[in-house]
Amino acid sequence: MIRTLVVRGLLIGLLAGFVAGTFAFVFGEPRVDAAIALEEAAAAAEPQPAPASAGEAGHDHAGAAGHHHGEEAVVGRPMQKAGLFLATGLYGLAVGGVFALVFAGLRGRFGPRGDGALALASAATAFVAVILVPFLKYPANPPAVGDPETINSRTALYVVMVIVGLAAVAVAVATARRVTAGPWQRRVAAGVAFLVPVVAAWLLLPTVDEVPEGFPASLLWNFRLASLGTQLVFWTAFGVLFGWVGDRVAGRSALSPAPSSG
Repeated sequence: MIRTLVVRGLLIGLLAGFVAGTFAFVFGEPRVDAAIALEEAAAAAEPQPAPASAGEAGHDHAGAAGHHHGEEAVVGRPMQKAGLFLATGLYGLAVGGVFALVFAGLRGRFGPRGDGALALASAATAFVAVILVPFLKYPANPPAVGDPETINSRTALYVVMVIVGLAAVAVAVATARRVTAGPWQRRVAAGVAFLVPVVAAWLLLPTVDEVPEGFPASLLWNFRLASLGTQLVFWTAFGVLFGWVGDRVAGRSALSPAPSSG
């Protein structure tokens, strides 16, 4: 049974990854192109220091040429755009396999009884914990935004927020199971238990603001919306498809005749 769920998760994750990749290609890539154009225009506008002598001129020319050559992308934009679908497909495979294992552990133990409802609830919870919680604190930035020297620290802070989101879900689930009152009381208690560590992390962790002065606010906003929208499309497509297939399989199992004992 677990093997069947994992295979299902891998295939549906791959399909949902391609759907999300299509959304990112249509709505996200134009913003990336615009940000790269701004970055190149700003680099071209930077004044170059004049060499002091002919010998130094040759040295500086070689150094400048090597500098610009090193900053050129190893893979061109057309190849990067094609690779977008490979990246989202691999992301879908990884997420689908992990999701199927978690789903197998939750099935029949916690959450809705039907596979469709459980898949949707699990996908929505994963989106909030793994995507939305860290995104609200550390939103995605387009090219030309962010200091390359701080990428490691920024990545570490983002991972911390992902861990906080997952821990908050675990605390909320444990709280809901401990509360013996009605369903609304359990939901309120679970919601408060989820928000406490999340809000504490938002307040305690440092803020990262490396948007350069003069960067178009509309471009930044639209890029971030496209980035979040890509994840929303992925998790919606994955949750719906995984739940739909689960309900179809369960329906066929219920309609199939039981084997005769004789």
